[in-house]
This record gives sequence, C-alpha cells and structure tokens, in this order.
Amino acid sequence: MSNPDDSLHGLEVEIKVELAIAESGREKVSDTPPTEWLSDPVDEERYEIGLHGLLDAVTVVEDATSPNPGGGYS
Repeated sequence: MSNPDDSLHGLEVEIKVELAIAESGREKVSDTPPTEWLSDPVDEERYEIGLHGLLDAVTVVEDATSPNPGGGYS
C-alpha cells in the first residue's frame, strides 16, 4: 500500500508544474487582438486561481496528517 504522504507530495509537485506552465504561458492581451487569442484570458486566470486553491488544499491536508514537532498528531 502506498504512503498517503507520498501521494500528496506527488500531487503537490504536479500542481506546481502545471501552475508554472500556466503562469509562463500568459500572453499580453493588450498586444494581441482578440481574434488572435488562443484562449480567453479570464478563463486562464480562473484556471490559475483553481490551481492555487488546489495547492493550498494539499498543503492543509499535508499539515493535518503530518506529525507536529511535539511528537503527536494534531
């Protein structure tokens, strides 16, 4: 059986990679006419916000499942 911490860490890495890709792919909308946009900038922003939310959720779950410095569980 796999360790849940390993799964969470793997998910965190995947989200960070996807977030880096999304952030690096931003276009300057003001420089490009709307007819040439590959996607709607508002949709791209929503996607990035969703990725940040997922990353925050993974962090919360990791913090909740990892032992605290006192040796017990929170």
